[in-house]
Amino acid sequence: MFLKVQLSWNVIIPAENMNVKGLLLQRAIIVRLMEEFAVKKATKDLGYLLAVTTLDKVGEGRVRQQSGDVLFPVTFTCLTFKIFRGEVVEGVVHKILKHGVFLKCGPIDNIFLSPQKMPGYEYVPGENPLFVSEKQSKIEKDVVVRFSVIGTKWIESEREFQAVVTLERDFLGPV
Repeated sequence: MFLKVQLSWNVIIPAENMNVKGLLLQRAIIVRLMEEFAVKKATKDLGYLLAVTTLDKVGEGRVRQQSGDVLFPVTFTCLTFKIFRGEVVEGVVHKILKHGVFLKCGPIDNIFLSPQKMPGYEYVPGENPLFVSEKQSKIEKDVVVRFSVIGTKWIESEREFQAVVTLERDFLGPV
């Protein structure tokens, strides 16, 4: 679910941001790293990039010949979020359709729970559709549901993950 990862990136500081005072240079490197980190959003291997926790090392800058910008190799530690097959997690229902339930879990917005993977639940149509079990537990909008991940899919163009989940294990369902 949450991973602590050390990464090495190259941060480019434009020549106009260069200053002889070391603290301003360090600040410019950190600001640029945070901007690039936010734009990246997620990677297939690491999942969603959540936060930079520490700046471990700033290497010696190299001037780029064409522009005069300076490239700094940077090593930092960050927190990421990725769900794995077989993992049990919780999510919030945000849409219910006859053919299944869509949930959100952390930064993942596209988690699908099929009616075939909800044993004992029946779809109840209406203004506020829901799924009800034989034991009267309800899966409706804004309910927290504990589920097991069947599989995930990385969508490169959107830089996000999708997941398919199930309730076919013990202690799964509405919390």
